[in-house]
Amino acid sequence: MRRISTLYAAVLCVSSAFAQPGVLTKELLIQYTPEWKGERFPDGRPKVPDGVLKRMKSVTLEEAWAQLRSAGFNHQYEDGWFEIHAGKVLVGRALTAQWLPGRPDIEKVIEEQGKKDGRIGGTNAWPVDMLQPDDVYVCDHFGLKQDGPSIGDNVGNAIYAKTHNGIVYDGAVRDINGLNELENFVSFVRYYDPSHHYGTLSSGKNLNSTMVSINGPCRIGQALVMPGDVILGRNGGVIFIPPQLAERVVESSERTRLRDIFGHQRLEEKKYTAGQIDARWSRDIEADYRTWLKENENKLTVPASEIEKILQETPPAPPQRPTAPPTAQ
Repeated sequence: MRRISTLYAAVLCVSSAFAQPGVLTKELLIQYTPEWKGERFPDGRPKVPDGVLKRMKSVTLEEAWAQLRSAGFNHQYEDGWFEIHAGKVLVGRALTAQWLPGRPDIEKVIEEQGKKDGRIGGTNAWPVDMLQPDDVYVCDHFGLKQDGPSIGDNVGNAIYAKTHNGIVYDGAVRDINGLNELENFVSFVRYYDPSHHYGTLSSGKNLNSTMVSINGPCRIGQALVMPGDVILGRNGGVIFIPPQLAERVVESSERTRLRDIFGHQRLEEKKYTAGQIDARWSRDIEADYRTWLKENENKLTVPASEIEKILQETPPAPPQRPTAPPTAQ
């Protein structure tokens, strides 16, 4: 936890390296996402390819969870959400923000610096201005409900115009009817509440929260989220996938899906028994599977390039027959 504490302190510090308090520099974003070797946004945030995001929409939470656990990431899932457009799938790259309970002296410094930097509107609009297509705005508002909604239909429409995507918001939203009108604003939030937020100095003594971080590490429930993580939200839960694991998650899911489709088809055809399909496949079944892949590679939901990759790999070894125990002398 010491490493994370150091990063958290760096996010909160007002440094000469960047003007806006709490905005992680490009150098720090790169430093704290060292396992990502791919493209980045100009601000240093990892940019998982669009193609991987598209394929991620077919991944189940269980499939993603299994891959993250096997890689040692044990705190990347959170549920207990109020969903907007329940039943749809949310996928995108995280841009993060964090609020803390309101404190006027810090709020004053942040707002004054925002004016110098040319930022427009209240602090709740600042991360929205930074969003890119296919981003997911991920925000920790420490579960604030009454007098907590910093996102209503105006801010929601601004987010939607930037990303054509939804949000993961550990707090409350308002104007739920307006948000529901945004067809692909697939979102996971804690609450709906008709009240409005007190998050600027103009709130006076009602000030209840201060935004202290943009594009930094963010706690969502029991999960730690980093800028550039891939968000997968579906079936009531959200999993936050480190960018370096996104393609691995997708490929593992696709391989599982292909084998399931083949197995179910062959069972329906009564070519194999349930015991044969549910166990480790024999050499003959593996050969049949590869023939089926080749015949159907342009008809399946998995890209043909990925199917070709599977076909070029060495087939798994067949199960060994059990040897008889040695004869007693």
